[in-house]
Amino acid sequence: MNSRIFVHKPQWEETKSRFTAWWNRSSLGRPMIRAVVPRKTRLAPAVPAPKREEMPVDRCYLDVEANVAWFRNKLNEHWFLGESLPVLSLNLGPGSLALYLGSEPNFQPDTVWFSESVHDWNALPALRYDPDNKWWRTHKEMLRRAVELSNGEFLVCIPDLVEGIDILAALRGPQPLCYDLLDNPDEIKRRLAQVEALYFKYYDPLYDLVKMPDNGVSFTAFNIWGSGKTAKVQCDFSALMSPAQFNEFTIPSLERQCAELDFSLYHLDGVDAVRHLDALMAVRDLDALQWTAGTGKPDGGNECWYPIYDKVKKAGKSLWITTVQPSFEAILAAGDCLVNRYGSDGLYLLFHWNGATEEQGLRLMDYAEEKWKR
Repeated sequence: MNSRIFVHKPQWEETKSRFTAWWNRSSLGRPMIRAVVPRKTRLAPAVPAPKREEMPVDRCYLDVEANVAWFRNKLNEHWFLGESLPVLSLNLGPGSLALYLGSEPNFQPDTVWFSESVHDWNALPALRYDPDNKWWRTHKEMLRRAVELSNGEFLVCIPDLVEGIDILAALRGPQPLCYDLLDNPDEIKRRLAQVEALYFKYYDPLYDLVKMPDNGVSFTAFNIWGSGKTAKVQCDFSALMSPAQFNEFTIPSLERQCAELDFSLYHLDGVDAVRHLDALMAVRDLDALQWTAGTGKPDGGNECWYPIYDKVKKAGKSLWITTVQPSFEAILAAGDCLVNRYGSDGLYLLFHWNGATEEQGLRLMDYAEEKWKR
């Protein structure tokens, strides 16, 4: 990675230091902040690029040159303030490990669904690393080409592999897997062990493709960067699991995965998953937690979620909180409340508000430097 990244991130060395402090439950004064706002004047002329609406939906995911052109235009049209990263994501859906293990993608404009490829575990050979899998080879080549095209101006991140029982749910289907947990738990544990053994066989080559000379890397989900192997971890299927099942089927694998990663952020998704929070906070090598309330629920800055954040802070983990507000003034007020309660150490705030402007974004950073040092 050369110094051209400083065009879009002049404070790049400071940004890396702030991430390192955050992972270590500390800060460099203010909290970590992500805010992307439009520029009044673009940095460079527009790069010629195809129109998304005129492309087949699968090409919107698979055409690397088009994605790089779209991203370059976004870079030149926006301020990446605070710890916002100039990083290109080339996801083939949330859980691309399922593609490498036999699912097929159903590309949609806003996400990718995976085909359920397992109808009988007993008829399925052991899940193994397949260097010739079409989607594995395609994805690796996409990342290699994107790094080449970046010319050091932006990062290319590790895609959203996902792990554990969420991959089994993608391969099998959530409802059949619920029955499997009851009817065939030993087989599910065997398959989980296979997925666990494969995770880093796929992660490591991707890490090697996109890592910087200092071994730093960005993971696609939640704008995170770390100076080593870094990932978001999750178990969205946990919304369908009892605490006893979560402890039996998820926690052991999660503990081993987090121990092998240098930096890990758990994505807690939805109110039905909150019952597993205590178990998660007991995972020694888990570094941080990100909370997603779900559609129709109050945003992450709402005080109704403070009991979640209180437990995270008590456990000595870092927090990643999204705050979406109708106005800039509401953003400042939400930030005031969060910083007053939790301080700046180990706190990462993503801000989004209606009608964001360059002036407001720059004012936000000045306000944070002045008011949010705790």
